[in-house]
Amino acid sequence: MDVSFFDFDLPEELIALRPANPRDSARMLVVRESGEFEHAYVRDLPSYLRAGDVMVFNDTKVIPARLRGIRLPRDDGPAANVEVTLHKRVTEDRVLAFAKPARRLAAGDRLQLGQTIQAEVVSRKGGEVELRFVLSGAILDSTIAAEGEMPLPPYIAGKRKADARDVSDYQTMFAREKGSVAAPTAGLHFTPELLTRLEAQSIMREFVTLHVGAGTFLPVTANDTAEHKMHSEWATISEETATHLNSVRANGRRIVAVGTTSLRTLESAADEQGHIKRFACETDIFITPGYRFKTADILLTNFHLPRSTLFMLVCAFAGTERMKAAYVEAIARAYRFYSYGDACLLFRAR
Repeated sequence: MDVSFFDFDLPEELIALRPANPRDSARMLVVRESGEFEHAYVRDLPSYLRAGDVMVFNDTKVIPARLRGIRLPRDDGPAANVEVTLHKRVTEDRVLAFAKPARRLAAGDRLQLGQTIQAEVVSRKGGEVELRFVLSGAILDSTIAAEGEMPLPPYIAGKRKADARDVSDYQTMFAREKGSVAAPTAGLHFTPELLTRLEAQSIMREFVTLHVGAGTFLPVTANDTAEHKMHSEWATISEETATHLNSVRANGRRIVAVGTTSLRTLESAADEQGHIKRFACETDIFITPGYRFKTADILLTNFHLPRSTLFMLVCAFAGTERMKAAYVEAIARAYRFYSYGDACLLFRAR
């Protein structure tokens, strides 16, 4: 499928640089199965759900994975400024990272990151490097947590630096499993007050984990979706959660995926009959129009980048023409886009 089919023009002023306050005051575009649009707020979510529905949240926690520093001088040249975004643990002391500018790095280079973190470049492939740190395990983790920055997406980081507000703003209230370098942004819209109202309506919740990798920021450079390769990410669903969700479906109730990461995890764990199984492994599932969904009935998600794998996913879920029209509507009404932006509630196309 031609990637340009998923392109659209977005005015730069609609890119949100801060979240709504309070979080559930974000606007929410509702896209019905019929294709009709409704304009609401995230705080209105209980009125669109029914008793017995189960919301599935991603409980991953963003780590401060961006480190700035220098490549120490080589025999053939002086030191150079570098920035790395850690995205996957390989061993206790080795981590894969995206480097900027990567061309300044080669195997054997020594890096000073932050004030106290030292590492060596093991290898480089394109913009990705493997780093071997002097520290390892829990000590390495705690040092990164102390010296790293929240890895804001490029469309925010290019306009302002991460600051103290982002430490809490770029983390959902459900965050508990450390490992992501990007927030599962649909979960950013929830507040304790909204959860209390959902509970009062007998709307249940379950948790899965998908550690979002830095690959989520990478553009689709292929011209055809068949040529694009997703970066793999670690995902888990417990036996208890899988059993409950299967019971929900068997009893005719609905699963509401909160975010594309939750939906991708559910689909990765489901067999062809839609039976969800315990899951604990890497997933590189890439969902495009024509995919047959087996799990969720409703998806709460943010507004995504043009030509992105996430816009392709929502087109697959709710219908391509419907989502193109929805984004035209959202832009016309000045909805706020991307990680800190507004939300849309999508009812799956049948």
